[in-house]
Amino acid sequence: MAELPASEPVIVTVESRAHGWRVDHYLARMFSNYSRALLQKAIEQDCVLVNGLPIKASKKLRVNDIVSLRLPEQPDRSLPPENLPLTIVYEDDVMVVLNKAAGMIVHPGRGNYYGTLAGALQYHFDKLSDMAGALRPGIVHRLDRDTSGLLVVAKTNQIHHHLAGQFERREVSKEYRAIVHGIVDRDSDYIDTHMRVDPHARERMCVCPAGGDAREANTFYQVLERFEHYTYVKLLPKTGRTHQLRVHMRHIGHPIVADRIYGGREPVELRDTILPAVTIDEAEVAESADAEPVMETPLPATPGGKLISRQALHAHRLEIVHPVTHNQMEFKAELPEDMQALLRALRG
Repeated sequence: MAELPASEPVIVTVESRAHGWRVDHYLARMFSNYSRALLQKAIEQDCVLVNGLPIKASKKLRVNDIVSLRLPEQPDRSLPPENLPLTIVYEDDVMVVLNKAAGMIVHPGRGNYYGTLAGALQYHFDKLSDMAGALRPGIVHRLDRDTSGLLVVAKTNQIHHHLAGQFERREVSKEYRAIVHGIVDRDSDYIDTHMRVDPHARERMCVCPAGGDAREANTFYQVLERFEHYTYVKLLPKTGRTHQLRVHMRHIGHPIVADRIYGGREPVELRDTILPAVTIDEAEVAESADAEPVMETPLPATPGGKLISRQALHAHRLEIVHPVTHNQMEFKAELPEDMQALLRALRG
C-alpha cells in the first residue's frame, strides 16, 4: 500500500508477479487505500502512463514496464461533520458497528448532501478510513435509506480492506427481518435469480435472464409467523446486490410492506392490517426485462394512524471475523418500533 503525493507523479517498475495483469487491477492493488473510481478517473484523464504513453484500463502489463501515476485534480468536496444521533452497538480501536435508523441516507448523493450517516460519522469519530473516498468515511457496506439495522464502519484503511474483503468473499453472515404482503405458502425456500438495473426505471432493479450485465442474486428465506394477509419472514442473502431482498420478495409475489418502489405501497395504517393483501399477477412475478414500470396506487386515508411509512425491512443480525483478533463476532439489533407496532397490530 502506497501514498500518492498531491503534485509529483509516482514511478513504479512492474515486478514479475504482476506480468499480464491489467493496469487498473495493478493500480488497485498497489494503491488500495484509494478508491477504484479515483484510479479509473486517473486513467481516463491520462494521469497514468506506461512507458511514457497514455493507456486504457485494460492494458496488460509486462515485467519491467515503467508505470507513472499522479492523482487528477479533485474539486473540494469535503464532507461537513454533522451532530446527528447514532446508536452504537459495538466499538473498539479499529471498528464500529451501528444500528442505523430508518430514513437516514448512508452517504451523500445527488440532492442529498446533508443529514447523512457519513456526516454523522465525521462528527462522532476522530479517525475513519478514507479507502472508499472522502464522501464515504469508514463505510464498509451500505443499507438503503429506509432500511434499518446493523452497519459496519472501519477506522483505518487496513481494517477497511480486511472487512470489505469478507463481504466480497461472502464470508459475512447477514440476517434480515421483513414483513411482507400475502401469506407465503412455503415454510422456507431459496430464491436463485439474476438481476440488473431496470431498463425502464434507473432507480429500480429487476430480475432478468442470465448474460450481459446481469449478476447472480441468491436469497434464502424462512417464514417466522403468518397472519391473515401478511407474513413475517427471516431473509438470509447469500449475495449483496442492490435492493436484492426487496426485488426477490416482489419476484415471488410477496412485496415488502410499505415498499413503494417495489409494489408494497405506503403507508400502512391500523385498518390496513385487516384488509386483503397486495396482489401481484403472473406477469409481474416474471419480472421480464421488457416489463413496464409498476404504477404505485396510494392507499386511501383510514382512521387509526400510520403504523409504518417505510419498507418493513431490518438488518437484524451480522456475523463477521474481527480483523485484528480473528474472533468470530455476532451482533444483533432488535426490531425498530414501527415494525414492532405493525406486528402487534397483526397479532391483535
